[in-house]
Amino acid sequence: MPFDTRSSPASPAASVEGVTGFYRFTDIFFEWHQALPNQDDVSPLKALLAYNALVHPDHPLRKPGVSGIELHLGTFENGEMRLLFSSAQIEYMRYYLHTIRLTKEAIPLPSSEYLIQPKDLVNISPDVYNDATVLKRAIKTIDKNNKRLKKGMDNMLGLRRLMFERVRTLWAARLGTWCAMDFEAWDRDHTLLTEFGWRLVRWVDEQPVKEHGHLIVKERRQYTQHYVPNNREFYNFGKSIDVSKEEFRDRICGIINKHREHGPLFLVFHDQSQDIKYLKSAAISAIERTDVLADSPMDGEIYVVDTAELFAALEGDSNNTRSLERICRHLKIDTSYLHNAGNDAYYTLEAMISMASGDPVDQQREQRWPNRTADNMPKVEFQEWEEDSDFSDMEGIFGVPVKGANAVAQPDADDDDF
Repeated sequence: MPFDTRSSPASPAASVEGVTGFYRFTDIFFEWHQALPNQDDVSPLKALLAYNALVHPDHPLRKPGVSGIELHLGTFENGEMRLLFSSAQIEYMRYYLHTIRLTKEAIPLPSSEYLIQPKDLVNISPDVYNDATVLKRAIKTIDKNNKRLKKGMDNMLGLRRLMFERVRTLWAARLGTWCAMDFEAWDRDHTLLTEFGWRLVRWVDEQPVKEHGHLIVKERRQYTQHYVPNNREFYNFGKSIDVSKEEFRDRICGIINKHREHGPLFLVFHDQSQDIKYLKSAAISAIERTDVLADSPMDGEIYVVDTAELFAALEGDSNNTRSLERICRHLKIDTSYLHNAGNDAYYTLEAMISMASGDPVDQQREQRWPNRTADNMPKVEFQEWEEDSDFSDMEGIFGVPVKGANAVAQPDADDDDF
């Protein structure tokens, strides 16, 4: 790696403030020290970049309130990902080494040829490590999946992987309001809405503000389902509220209008198409349009997050759309009385949080389902008992290999799960 002889003002802020770009972790780790003109500077730099040093609580790049070193995962247009240092972090390391007199002069910056500009990336998400072994494994996992991508991956899966990382980034930023919604309609006439459920979280002074509920249209209580369970009366997380058709519409519009005032509004659905139609329908008229999830969401705008698409990215499959029950089972989220709109909204946000608060998509896949992917594509190969919702019928004979997915979920009055 060539070096850059430019001098630049030293900054004590080891954060993304002042970032002009990014450097590949592997370039910095393996190449930077080899390009230093003064051999006396090599050992101090290598010591500062050692895996065990990077994850140590006293490392100068450790940010207050972050339980590890915060690196960055950059996604390129072709879908490949790279673990990155920010330019601000590189500046700070050379400043630090010189300030504590481990180097006589500030060591040269890596060549600008190695600088990756933000415009070269389609997404940048945080990636925190507090264990040297995990950091080493992450480098190998990222490299392995990049090689898979070069063998070919369809555009739909690439788009879903990008959205997965974008959701992780925005969730970590505690930006706006995240509101899961679900409608139930009479299964013989889907224009007749019978229930609505929601669950949301936003942040005020870094503290989460939470809300959830379940509405039933009282004029339509006589409508019973024929093809899905009748679970209208079994809301697990509080008391259902009977409302008129007019109040039903007004309450839903009120939720959306209120929370658009607090910044961007992220509407979270499981398999979004039908729920979006309901929100746009004459019966509700809560929204006119939604926007594609952006890197920098705008205040007052509405964006859609779909847990079915997030899980498809995590599973590594662009073809299948999993049911909410199956996704929760694979994520080890206990569910009960699905097809109750309040419960479905609650579990939908739970599934989103489980994925969005985890590690990057490829690392998270390997953590959840180790050694379950083929060599050519990152598609998880699930076992038959993991896929079969009727497997619980055999529990009494054979037992369950994993935590049961049909246990009754207990209400958590404080919702202290995120």
